[in-house]
Amino acid sequence: NNDAEKGKLGDGTWFHSPASTTIFGYPLSIFFIVVNEFCERFSYYGMRAVLVLYFKYFLKWDEDFATTIYHTFVALCYLTPILGAIVADSWLGKFKTIVYLSIVYAVGQVVMAVSAIQDITDANKDGTPDNMTLHVALSMVGLLLIALGTGGIKPCVAAFGGDQFEDHQEKQRSTFFSIFYLSINAGSLISTLITPILRAQTCGIHIQQECYPLAFGVPAALMVVALIVFIVGSPMYIRNPPQGNIIVKVCKCIGFAVKNRFRHRSSQYPKREHWMDWAEEKYDKLLIAQVKMALKVLFLYIPLPMFWALFDQQGSRWTFQATTMNGNFATSLSSHQTVNPILILILVPIMDTLIYPLISKCFNFTPLRRITVGMFLAALAFVAAALLQIQIDKTLPDFPSSTEGQVKCSTLPATCQSISVFHMESKTDFSFICKFYMVILYYTVLTGGFSLYGRSHHGFSPNTVHMAWQIIQYFLMTSGEVVFSVTGLEFSYSQAPSNMKSVLQAGWLLTVAVGNIIVLIVAEAATLKDQWAEYILFASLLVLVCIIFAIMAYFYTYTDPTKIEAQFGEMEPEEKEKRKSFDMPRKGSAESHKEDRRSSDSSSDDECTKQTKI
Repeated sequence: NNDAEKGKLGDGTWFHSPASTTIFGYPLSIFFIVVNEFCERFSYYGMRAVLVLYFKYFLKWDEDFATTIYHTFVALCYLTPILGAIVADSWLGKFKTIVYLSIVYAVGQVVMAVSAIQDITDANKDGTPDNMTLHVALSMVGLLLIALGTGGIKPCVAAFGGDQFEDHQEKQRSTFFSIFYLSINAGSLISTLITPILRAQTCGIHIQQECYPLAFGVPAALMVVALIVFIVGSPMYIRNPPQGNIIVKVCKCIGFAVKNRFRHRSSQYPKREHWMDWAEEKYDKLLIAQVKMALKVLFLYIPLPMFWALFDQQGSRWTFQATTMNGNFATSLSSHQTVNPILILILVPIMDTLIYPLISKCFNFTPLRRITVGMFLAALAFVAAALLQIQIDKTLPDFPSSTEGQVKCSTLPATCQSISVFHMESKTDFSFICKFYMVILYYTVLTGGFSLYGRSHHGFSPNTVHMAWQIIQYFLMTSGEVVFSVTGLEFSYSQAPSNMKSVLQAGWLLTVAVGNIIVLIVAEAATLKDQWAEYILFASLLVLVCIIFAIMAYFYTYTDPTKIEAQFGEMEPEEKEKRKSFDMPRKGSAESHKEDRRSSDSSSDDECTKQTKI
């Protein structure tokens, strides 16, 4: 193990570039990064697996509001990566960004676990929190910190792992990313299997209830472990200093082109082939060409959020659907949520080695066609969910309307029972005699109180639609994800310029965030009485978007960024020489200055003509 090479950053801090100890040709440092990623993904997906249930059964929110907050949280988790990438590349560097935001992340998970402890505000020891506002406030603060932490480190960890390899370790680097992806799925698989079981346990000082503190506490502990493991490997890491964020540079280039085009909007100025060509006065033509290629791919991203709008409802609407079905909810929920990662691990190699080659023998199954098929499969998954919901609705009792409440008695003896009834903003206690094995009495809200009336049901049978029927929609959705997501990332990588990979990665994550925002808009705007109708609405919207995307894909022309960059690379020395001469200070009289200005304008026009020909 050689001594570490050291260098100094602009702010006086040191960065290390050690020749790390290797195991089987791999730097020892990457094992700390892989373990860190496993623990972090366990923490995130474990918490998310029971989040909507916590909203509904602990905070007592209705399903619509719980769905709204859930998708708002997921959207924030996919908006903050852009912030994390800018901070890491422009200011702190990847290592410090990961450490600082992991601390924020861990604090958020701990706050979330504390918010689920009902005993901290249960003064009367009845098992119900007396100050629900405190629990809501703590949970919202926790979720905000988690969103900032998990989103902020998302673009940094994989890239930081890639930095640990030397130029001659391309093969090892490629294998590392496969192992890294495996650790993500392993963390997701194990956490979604364990966390619902932890939730089903009972705990509490005064009254034993479903143990949300344990379900949130274990993920919080894993996040603390992730942070410790990452810091322990600190002496072995190669830390590259921040070199400026390409996302910021791209935004500045686009902004300058737009402003320059607006300044020269008069018809007296000659038109240019592309609106980005108006940035030539300030930026290199190579960068402009790279931005053009990136924008071409980002334009195709516009319809994609609709897919994620359906995909992420697995954790909200589909989870609520499972609660109305027959089966052991704790074990069935955990097994259902593990279907997705298990199917991904099975379907990815099957698609690559069997399905795609077979289809390619019939016709050219391009990446954009695969993405279109993936969107269609997701729409079919929601049609299956709608058909299942129709069958579930047939087994459900006649629930009260929005102007009614209900009182439920199950297996109560024929004696007087004290029942707590919540209505409006008040709490009223009353007693009555239960004379049936199971009774449901409805009350209508009146001015100043309520009235009971004789609408009752006796001996409801359990729901007969089993949770196993959800496997069909999960299979269709996961098949769509494999065809859509994996192909989309591969397509984006192949069509992106060499220095714009992070830009397109940020754009891809942004589509996930926008998709969750679409769920909020549609769920709030479309006041549909039946849940199956909402499923059909989402499926119809995705089919419509699928058709639009297919038309856009038809007119898309595939490019080879490497060849285009090579062409501009050959021109670059000549371009720099021209730019240098253009930027030389001019001296002389006013007439000479005007003459030089006319000369430079003529030279710029010649360059524009050359660029058009190329």
